[in-house]
Amino acid sequence: MAFTFQINNDVEFNHNQAFLKKAQQLTPTIQHTKVTPVALVETVKDDHKLNSTGIKKIDAVENLPKHLMKRDDHVTLDFGNHYVGYFKINIQHVGSPQDAPLTLKLKFAEVPAELVYDSADYDGWLSKSWIQEEVIHIDHLPVELKLPRRYAFRYVDLKVIDTSPKWSASFDKAEVTAVSSVTTAQLPKLSDPELQSIYNVSVKTLQDCMQTVFEDGPKRDQRLWLGDLRLQALANYATFHNDDLVKRCLYLFAGMTAKDGRIPANVFTNGEPQPDDTFLLDYGLFFTSTLNDYVVETNDISTLRELYPVAKKQILVALHSIKDGHYQFYDNYPVFVDWSNDFDKTTAGQAILIYTFKQFVSLAQRLNETEDIQKISAVIKQLSESAIHDLFDSQQQLFVSGPDKEVNIASQVWMVLAQVVTGSQAATVMQTAKQKLFPITGIATPYMYHHITEAFFCAGLKDDGIELLKNYWVKMIKLGADTYWEAFEPEDPDYSPYGSPIVSSYCHAWGCTPAYLIKKYLVN
Repeated sequence: MAFTFQINNDVEFNHNQAFLKKAQQLTPTIQHTKVTPVALVETVKDDHKLNSTGIKKIDAVENLPKHLMKRDDHVTLDFGNHYVGYFKINIQHVGSPQDAPLTLKLKFAEVPAELVYDSADYDGWLSKSWIQEEVIHIDHLPVELKLPRRYAFRYVDLKVIDTSPKWSASFDKAEVTAVSSVTTAQLPKLSDPELQSIYNVSVKTLQDCMQTVFEDGPKRDQRLWLGDLRLQALANYATFHNDDLVKRCLYLFAGMTAKDGRIPANVFTNGEPQPDDTFLLDYGLFFTSTLNDYVVETNDISTLRELYPVAKKQILVALHSIKDGHYQFYDNYPVFVDWSNDFDKTTAGQAILIYTFKQFVSLAQRLNETEDIQKISAVIKQLSESAIHDLFDSQQQLFVSGPDKEVNIASQVWMVLAQVVTGSQAATVMQTAKQKLFPITGIATPYMYHHITEAFFCAGLKDDGIELLKNYWVKMIKLGADTYWEAFEPEDPDYSPYGSPIVSSYCHAWGCTPAYLIKKYLVN
């Protein structure tokens, strides 16, 4: 169950310098906040936490300099919450003169489970270079050690690999300069304490992912993905209102399309912006969604006029995936829908086409593009009618997908979100889906759980939406989450798509949406 790497070395890209210049001009000022640790801790066995690993305080942080460390000694700093930033610490030697270098290993961890794993044992399919560890030789003490690399973490483990029998290392004044493009949002006061905690952790997740772009994960990848951007932008409108950051990201994608007009699924922004050679049909279409949501929020018609042709091109490209009124799945331009490849995605893909085509028509209406409105409205009608006629099983009251007429949760959710079924019929679909397809299995991302939750709300099933919010996001909090995770499978809480938590992202963009869901559907 994993996303598959694409390698498309033959793809050529456009570079619209005017768009990229606008994106550069919209680069935010990064806010810097000094944060010090709150305690010295150690890991303990705790069956109620992720990977049965918890944390116990062993000393006050003020006593850090008293922990004189020699070969194989270590101490773990707890900063009290998740942060993204730059670490520094003062180190001196105690005892005889320094007659050998200090060799120091630093391990940065978002969750306690990372601290107990040995990086040497990692053999996953993602690069081990993402592991947040450093081994440093320091020839001359005392020193203020400033690490140049940015880390995402709550815990820092300091391990002395060796000193000399004649002296010990002493540490003091640990500090992280936390970075984000936003400061803390004004949080609403909710009467339900569980919803309040869900909301607060959601906001922290979003804040730590809001850097010079909306990063998908500050620990790993550290890039701009379109599927994540769509959700982050919605959460941003409900919290920080940093609309210029959304605008910057839209111009980055619009400025680096493939020669055939397709938008890449993600772009790299450290250094000169660079498009990735990964293409996903639904992510490309979500450019239209993100642009529409941005215009609804800001009424920025001038940006719409500039970016409308890019959005239109994604629609025109998507038309090639329609045959006889149905979406056809193509391996060279697949729909993502979710990480899992264990379910048929054609019906969900058709619903996503309808969903995004409707948003394109909304954009076209703002610009009075009559021809586009008529053309795409006709396609929406055709796709919607074929969905009801050919994909909806009236006996089951559920949508089926693929040649085997598979019933899966994604098909129901996206047909509701696309408003192919509405009102009482949408409620029936979601109630039936809950009865027949819950508890959900094989879905491990907050990305898909977001869409399931929103489908309940859209179908008027408020209590079911709240129940799923609590059953999914609260479980992460109870397992120790300060920010929401890239992957979480409730039926297997210790699940990692990479076989080890040491490279999993525990602050991930697509987990941040409860702030949006709560604000839109539950806060009056």
